[in-house]
Amino acid sequence: MDRRDELVKIVPAESLELVSSVIDDVVFLETRLTELKKLPFIEVNPKNPMKQRTTPAAKQYKEFLQQYINCVKMIEAVIYR
Repeated sequence: MDRRDELVKIVPAESLELVSSVIDDVVFLETRLTELKKLPFIEVNPKNPMKQRTTPAAKQYKEFLQQYINCVKMIEAVIYR
């Protein structure tokens, strides 16, 4: 069973049409977050190791994580209302 099927099972049938696209977003975001975790989040300046900066992967991870949290909250609201 894939992740989408797991989420569809826990959503009430009468609300499934409302959150179907949100479920798709959750599955997409979970995949992207897993891929982004494999990348470095901090770059260290080779000339001065005290200087560090976040990578684009870190910024994207943060944005996707916030979107993921919002989607999960929407699904949760439908399940527990």
